[in-house]
Amino acid sequence: MNKPVNCRYFYGDYFRGKNKEECRLIAANQENQHPWKRSYCDSCPVPEILIASNTRELALEAKVAKRFLRGQIEVTFAVCTRHMVELSDPRHCPQCAAEQQALSGGDD
Repeated sequence: MNKPVNCRYFYGDYFRGKNKEECRLIAANQENQHPWKRSYCDSCPVPEILIASNTRELALEAKVAKRFLRGQIEVTFAVCTRHMVELSDPRHCPQCAAEQQALSGGDD
């Protein structure tokens, strides 16, 4: 049995016997080469990135990458939509960090 998925991109429709599940983050990427499977959610980095990121306005792009005969989700692109900055590390936006430091009093 699969663990429950706590991710804003996961969609499950179980109404009246339907069993439709999808990752809307993967579905939005037209360049994705491999189909999504529910088992990828168990090791997906996206929920942890969304929690750990210092920006709330985060836009992500991801794909399914095949590694050692197994598929896994890989984040390929991240943008802070508040500052329109492409992020090399989706967990940290330097401009949001500077704003948070200025609001907290500066030199902590």
